[in-house]
Amino acid sequence: MTTTRLAHAVVLGASMAGTLAAHVLARHAETVTVVERDELPEEARHRKGVPQGRHAHLLWSNGARLIEDLLPGTTDRLLAAGARRLGFPEDLVTLTGQGWQHRFPATQFALLASRPLLDLTVRQEALTRRNITVLQRTEAVDLTGDAGRVTGVVVRDIDSGRRTALEADLVIDATGRGSRLKQWLAALGVPALEEDVVDAGVAYATRFFQAPPGATTRFPAVNIAADDNVREPGRFGVVYPIEGGRWIVTLSCTRGARLPSTEEEFLPFARDLRHPVIADLLRDAEPLTPLYGSRSAANRRLYPERLDRWPDGLLVLGDSLTAFNPIYGHGMSSAARCAVTLDRELGQGAPSGPGDGHRIQKAIGAAVDDPWILAASKDIDYVNCRVDATDPRLVGVDTEQRLRFADAITAASIRVPEASEIVTDVMSLNAPQSELGSNRFLLAMRTGERRPELTAPPFSAEELAVVGLDASVLTPAAAGSAAAGPAPVG
Repeated sequence: MTTTRLAHAVVLGASMAGTLAAHVLARHAETVTVVERDELPEEARHRKGVPQGRHAHLLWSNGARLIEDLLPGTTDRLLAAGARRLGFPEDLVTLTGQGWQHRFPATQFALLASRPLLDLTVRQEALTRRNITVLQRTEAVDLTGDAGRVTGVVVRDIDSGRRTALEADLVIDATGRGSRLKQWLAALGVPALEEDVVDAGVAYATRFFQAPPGATTRFPAVNIAADDNVREPGRFGVVYPIEGGRWIVTLSCTRGARLPSTEEEFLPFARDLRHPVIADLLRDAEPLTPLYGSRSAANRRLYPERLDRWPDGLLVLGDSLTAFNPIYGHGMSSAARCAVTLDRELGQGAPSGPGDGHRIQKAIGAAVDDPWILAASKDIDYVNCRVDATDPRLVGVDTEQRLRFADAITAASIRVPEASEIVTDVMSLNAPQSELGSNRFLLAMRTGERRPELTAPPFSAEELAVVGLDASVLTPAAAGSAAAGPAPVG
């Protein structure tokens, strides 16, 4: 490998993964071209190329720290624009499959904001380098080169239809769930990629509400999870405080349950969750938007690194490589992990020799392995989940044992402070997933002080007063809700 810079790199897609990748590439290439099918808005508004962008999002502390390292000041800019920084688990009221989570002192955090604000804030800083050019309303049509090396990409101007060939030393596919990578590789004669899919059929319905006065700064997030141990379709709901004094409320379900499709069905669905607190919170809240729905939530992972030979000059990352059920909040952090890995690998020198691209792609795959297994192993236990996978951690002979261990993990994490801290570190991607099998964690499960079981949502009296709720009304409905069963954490 030489230490020369790349002459020209092309990034396909300008969402979080592509934007961060372009910023990194600008350090290692003379010029960088970003190809984006949409027209990028100059304010925080939804765009077609991010279909999941209308639903609840959080940026876990691992991703926030990585982005801050790449783009100093990003966190302050988000907070100044109204994003909320919530400490976990302290600033979260959550009903898991094993009961209510104690609000232990925060050990990690997440940034909560609308997806358009998150994307805009990162994009405005990441694409400012003079050697970055953004081609908007332009789409990738084909890769050029052969099975041994990709030499560029053919792009099409959406308005004029004109096609142009862009030569490049490196092409990065960050076009997301709609990526045409498999077709492009087939046209070059590259063998088919192995792929794992874990699809619980998750669907989402979201509305934005005006938060009550006083609930815009210190009020916690609320999460009602499904009980996936009862062997029926799961139903979930979250309320996240975001910029503009708003609540974003996302209701979801797995395959076999009926998601609300009209505004009139929204509150009844929320009231029929395992606890009606979300419906109680929304009872007098002013709705600001219609209902938005989507069904692009399958966990899907490609394995380019498993090929004997991967085309040099091509890398794939973000949702093009590994797409997650958004409920776990790992997509943006995974995009940041890919960018940091790319930066580290390119820091060793421009990929120029045979096999360099394969090596970098393998490192990117390792960077997304933990979020992949956390999301896929969670969804696989839902009834009606469709699984087409070879990962032995998902379909091995000990899968049932792993799922039951997940029950024990949840049961400990909601009542044992030491266990909660480790689980929070893992779910926020600040510790490897293997930490859940460490002696430290097993000791915490066995010997840690187990707090009493909570029988009601653990709001403070001040929080209830802000939203006009009475603790005596909440308690009876919660008493029977601590049924056994794992819950999604994220």
